[in-house]
Amino acid sequence: MHVAADLRELLGAELAQQRESGHDVEGLAEEVALAVRAERDPRSARLGELYDALLAAPPLPGWPYDEPSSWARIEATLPPDPGPIDAAPGPPSARERIHGAWLGRCAGCTLGKPVEGYGWSRTRIREYLTAAGAYPLRDYVPAWRPTPPGTRLHPECWWETTLGNVAGMARDDDIDYTILALHVLETHGFDFGPADVGAAWLELIPYRQTYTAERAAYRNLVCGLAPPRTAVVDNPYREWIGAQIRADLWGYVCPGDPRRAARLACADASLSHTANGVYGEMWVAALLALAPVTDDVATALGASLDHIPPRSRLAEALRGVLESFAAGVDWDGAVDAIEARHGHYGWLHTIANAAAVAAALLWGQCDFSRTIGLAVQAGLDTDCDGATAGSVFGLLHGRAALPARWTDPLLDRVRSALTGYDDTPISALANRTHRFVAGGFHR
Repeated sequence: MHVAADLRELLGAELAQQRESGHDVEGLAEEVALAVRAERDPRSARLGELYDALLAAPPLPGWPYDEPSSWARIEATLPPDPGPIDAAPGPPSARERIHGAWLGRCAGCTLGKPVEGYGWSRTRIREYLTAAGAYPLRDYVPAWRPTPPGTRLHPECWWETTLGNVAGMARDDDIDYTILALHVLETHGFDFGPADVGAAWLELIPYRQTYTAERAAYRNLVCGLAPPRTAVVDNPYREWIGAQIRADLWGYVCPGDPRRAARLACADASLSHTANGVYGEMWVAALLALAPVTDDVATALGASLDHIPPRSRLAEALRGVLESFAAGVDWDGAVDAIEARHGHYGWLHTIANAAAVAAALLWGQCDFSRTIGLAVQAGLDTDCDGATAGSVFGLLHGRAALPARWTDPLLDRVRSALTGYDDTPISALANRTHRFVAGGFHR
């Protein structure tokens, strides 16, 4: 579960992070591997020295990307802010869109949970679903035996997230962070900063219900560090998907104002992430801000790229997905291309998952079941990608566009690890979110 205090684990992940972000670490790779295998003390001086050496590795000559992490430097890379889009969308109403987004997020997350991690690749998901008579996905994942060799349905939740067993939204960090963002906004308003987000984490989230970059940042907060150092000290997961799953609320409350949504997302993400980890949250927030004021998801996706650094690896990946769609590539070909270009990042990295979400939205053909099904069948961080795709679809099309077979089993209830928020009605969260929406919507 990513032990944030064990340098043996952190070293291997830091080696990959520095390599992926254009640093010359090959001369350290063998020494890191030997130390990870040999050291018994998880915080030995030798491991610390190697970690420092990785962080000091020089950039590779000719690295073609420009990937700052602070808002001031990020904003300087972006096109001028065109300002809020004044055009009011037609029906459905703002309330129905926001309710649809919350329900879509919960349904997509639930769909992906049984096949998250534990060896579930795109190929193995397809094998399993085909054997179960459930490929392509049009409903929740069935609990079928046997599973392919080397896989198992998620041991912590399969029994409450599979077909016929869903009775409310099971607890998941993807939904916890959406609720927490609402709490931060209700507590501090739109001028919150990363320190406010960190204080809310310490108050509301149990440490062991955080993962990867969030767990590392939480540890840093407890040790007395302040943002932005919380994002970088002993945190090799800083470009992983954790911030991207925290984006949605910022988009919900900024309809037609993607730059503002991106700025809010950056304030949240910078507690735990840098560079493409931050951009993933900015991108999803901007996309959601655009969804209610654009005619279709392809238009929104294209416009969303104006709100992340254009010379980033994330922008490059998303442009590649849009180019595949414009060229008429089929779904399998699109996902093949994502795997070929970005598979080296691993299944929890921001870049490959963002590309998979974009592809699911494009090839989903305005069909909710197909959209969240494709996001999960891509075989990466399945619950995260299903949740994001479902959220965007729900905000774009409204609650009525979500089939009852997905929403009825949620029973309008969500479990949460957040103090004071367990067993909250989804409709209540949607209504509280709607109070922040002003102007341009039919109420």
